[in-house]
Amino acid sequence: MNIDIPEGKDAIAYVWGEMVPGIGTAASNYSLAVYAHTTLGLREFEAARLRIAQINGCVFCLDWRTERDGQKVEEEFADAVAEWRTTDAFDDRTRLAAEYAERYALDHHGLDDEFWARMTAHYSQLEIVELSMSLGSWLAFGRLNHVLGLDTVCVLPSGPSPSVKR
Repeated sequence: MNIDIPEGKDAIAYVWGEMVPGIGTAASNYSLAVYAHTTLGLREFEAARLRIAQINGCVFCLDWRTERDGQKVEEEFADAVAEWRTTDAFDDRTRLAAEYAERYALDHHGLDDEFWARMTAHYSQLEIVELSMSLGSWLAFGRLNHVLGLDTVCVLPSGPSPSVKR
């Protein structure tokens, strides 16, 4: 870990809450809102989230599976996300979510008219904005946790993902 955590303190709560409460609490609320208020389907949501996790290398994010209404994606889903170009496990929206995540993280200047034509053929304007904000959250906070070494000490919370209001 690249940040000193006092004995007996939870690393995430300490860094995100105690060290920078004005920023960390707001960031945490933003991160939770992505899960609580999404309108995206579980598979496209997880395809985008897992692709960012794969790019960031965040151990916690790679292990996490969003649960919605008692459902999670299948165990092999993460492998399909890594192979989003060729997998037969995805419909067009799910494949496009993984592609957008990768390009958002690695080549946002390369999002050309051809890409946007495909994107707007499958996603509404609202969904594009929501997915973009979700990608921003995962990219920033997963990368932050990995860079600071917090991703190896995160503990998965018991119970389902934050409640979804659809």
